[in-house]
Amino acid sequence: MPDARLPMPVARSASAAPAPPAIPFYSPDLGEAELRALQATLASRRLAGGAGQTERCHRLLAATLPDSLPLLTQSCTAALEMAALLLGLQPGDEVIMPSWTFCSTANAVLLRGAVPIFADVREDTLNLDAAAVAAAVTPRSRAVICVHYAGVGCDMAALQAVCRQHGLALVEDAAQAVGARWAGQPLGGFGVLGAFSYHASKNVTCGEGGALLVNDPALRDRAEILWEKGTDRLRFQRGEVARYSWQDVGSSFLPSEITAALLAVQLARVEEITEKRLAVWQRYDALLAPLAGNWGLRRPQIPQAAAHNGHIYHLRFPSRALRDHVLARLAAERIGASTHYEPLHLSAAGRRFGRAPGPLPVTEDAGATLLRLPLYGDLPPGEQERVVERLEAALAAIPH
Repeated sequence: MPDARLPMPVARSASAAPAPPAIPFYSPDLGEAELRALQATLASRRLAGGAGQTERCHRLLAATLPDSLPLLTQSCTAALEMAALLLGLQPGDEVIMPSWTFCSTANAVLLRGAVPIFADVREDTLNLDAAAVAAAVTPRSRAVICVHYAGVGCDMAALQAVCRQHGLALVEDAAQAVGARWAGQPLGGFGVLGAFSYHASKNVTCGEGGALLVNDPALRDRAEILWEKGTDRLRFQRGEVARYSWQDVGSSFLPSEITAALLAVQLARVEEITEKRLAVWQRYDALLAPLAGNWGLRRPQIPQAAAHNGHIYHLRFPSRALRDHVLARLAAERIGASTHYEPLHLSAAGRRFGRAPGPLPVTEDAGATLLRLPLYGDLPPGEQERVVERLEAALAAIPH
């Protein structure tokens, strides 16, 4: 008989055990400095955009690319729309871009009446394939928009060569590429224009925000006018004109000083944030190497010339069914993994407004098989190990 002096053991069901904490897909890297900057800006009562905090962001961006004119925007979407205005796109013009991108890349072109032409991406990086771009050029082609997927640079030399050959403007959608480089040079500075995102899911964030880098000196004056609602207000502020007035089309692209205050702290921390994310990325790569070999999973491939920023760690599975099975199992474990784009050429709007001049097999395979894992700078090693363990368990539980 059990000793009466001892409590009888209580049977516990598996459901009674506390669930492990959820692992979010992303988490902004914020601290006390960001909080102090917001408090100071609110206390200043100068909240409209274009003041000291905006200027601080511009100085930080210009320090990285001193030959560029940086202009903060409310989002990368707004930066791309501003780029389309600066290119002078007209109805019927064609702009070549990857189908493997967010719809903002195409919407910026559509709003000017131009036509998105969807080209395939490379198997290794999922970045725009220069050969596919060359094959898509027609007499109506005006520009190419490349996207640095996962913060890994496109082959800029190859894309620049195609654009020079055909007289096309090159624009960088560098939404994911803050702090990343190609051949030692910062991404966003290769094209005539470069657009960044500071959305909450990006490495450097202010919640919602972006920037346009104007790299072509011939576009600088008009860019300032478009940015300031079509007026020459910036010239007035510099004392170049006695008063400012409406000069051209434009819009209210600039964000508030509250947004800029948060962003300024983040931009000053970009190297620290990048270093933390790269450590997480590299740990994933080491943990997943054996698993990828056993199950035929494709890990990210980084070209030698690319210094990426650890924005995304993704795996590509042998089939959509296997990817979806693993995604569902991870979701049940409260692990915030995610697929990525629906290829634009397969979407309802892409079929209606754009055109793919030929098959896009690499893009379609990525859309069907790619899975992104949780990644942020403060993701603890133990939680990373749990992600990999649960991923391995999901693969082992595949129905036969």
